[in-house]
Amino acid sequence: MAFFQIAQPTDRFKKLLAFWGGPLSAIIISLFVELQHGQPEVTQMLAIAVWMAIWWVTEIVPLAVTALLPVVLFPLLHIMPGQEVATKYINSVIFLFMGGFMIAIAMQRWMLHKRIALLIIDTLGISPKRLYLGFMAASAFLSMWISNTATAMMMLPIALAVITNLEEQLSKESVSRFGIGLLLAIAYAASIGGVATLIGTPPNMIFKQIYAMQFETAPEISFSQWMLFALPLTLLLLLITWGFLVWKFCFNGIDFNVDQGLFQQQRKSLGRMKYEEKWVLVIFALTALLWLTRSDLIIGTFTFPGWGNWFLHTTATGDSFSLVDDGTVAIGMALLLFFLPAKDPANGKLLRWEDLRDFPWGILWLFGGGFALAAGVMASGLSECLGSHFAFIENWPPLLITLFICLGMTFLTEFTSNTASTQMILPILATLAVTIHVPPMWFMIPATIAASCAFMLPVATPPNAIVFGSERLKISDMTKSGIFLNLIGAVITALYVYFLGRLFFE
Repeated sequence: MAFFQIAQPTDRFKKLLAFWGGPLSAIIISLFVELQHGQPEVTQMLAIAVWMAIWWVTEIVPLAVTALLPVVLFPLLHIMPGQEVATKYINSVIFLFMGGFMIAIAMQRWMLHKRIALLIIDTLGISPKRLYLGFMAASAFLSMWISNTATAMMMLPIALAVITNLEEQLSKESVSRFGIGLLLAIAYAASIGGVATLIGTPPNMIFKQIYAMQFETAPEISFSQWMLFALPLTLLLLLITWGFLVWKFCFNGIDFNVDQGLFQQQRKSLGRMKYEEKWVLVIFALTALLWLTRSDLIIGTFTFPGWGNWFLHTTATGDSFSLVDDGTVAIGMALLLFFLPAKDPANGKLLRWEDLRDFPWGILWLFGGGFALAAGVMASGLSECLGSHFAFIENWPPLLITLFICLGMTFLTEFTSNTASTQMILPILATLAVTIHVPPMWFMIPATIAASCAFMLPVATPPNAIVFGSERLKISDMTKSGIFLNLIGAVITALYVYFLGRLFFE
């Protein structure tokens, strides 16, 4: 009892310190710091950024609440007009996420995602090594299209059933290490898999929008372009992670005999593919196909024209652009789910509005707040100011800079939301790249990918927290494996982007 009497005031003090630390830090910066003489908005923008950073890092208030601060503070501090700030909270990236998540909810409603996962696991085999590979392949594939949180939540009970089955055949002690590795395999694969597509993880979509905001004349980064670039890196990271986990947790001299009927029984419990599942699968596959083929696919000297060229609009200056984008596709296909009926009239449509009660609406505000923050950093001149202070790294080897960015971002997101940290860092990296005459993508893309590769702590990513909640592994189990994967992930990402990135992005 004494322990709790001591801990509670301390906890309250920490919360008070975090809550008031944000606005007080902003006031101190505003009063006693001058970054640019005659440009107070630069200092005011830094003050707001620090305030938001403190609240985002500590999560003393919901992340989405912090994201709304620019709506009030930017106009009051003469950084941006209120009308302009408001427009940052809704854009094509928001609709891309919204449509993609609606399709994912339909998959979960009709259990299509579980059928896909069990099919992959059952197909790849039941030896310890193949089980790791099967669970990782299923987790990675699903997290390319649905949230990594939902993926981990769905894969965890399947993994626990496998572990329990092994414990009944052998013993808890002999299965313990294998079970730890299997849970980590799910968490790590769910995070890595999201890197492969623009909708797979929030940092990817944030990069797409911030890059478009800062470089308005640059070509659009399409779904297919990103996937062609990121999928090989995702597969490489998955293979390295699989090999490491097999080496660390499977080579213990025990010959497991997993009952394959376990997976077959779960697949059998799902029954034959239902009418609704078939339609959701068709829409899911068609959506992916439309995303991949909307823009031109350039392979070597040959170009496959995208269907988006059918909707070109030419301006008075002669510039052409497509009237449709990935957000258009996402919402258009998601709307079909609201119109197509289920086989049983009592079930309504394939997707009902009430099915969206668990939709993460808060992340839409979080996205918007990050875009507003990025716009404010640019409009106020803070990005140029900070970029100039880091100009000394111009003489560093570009590969060393890229590696430094990857390592910094990876370990930063061990303690902060990868969404929030990406929103704070990318505008600064973009300006830094321009300042030292480096293509901005060479800094922004490694940071974006590294934000999804935090493997050390339960708080780093939702999948880490979910498998840790199973109470079958300790923090030390996660940190011992995670620190190696953090380091190797940063190195592989830096090398891949530096040597191969220019083949996909010019």
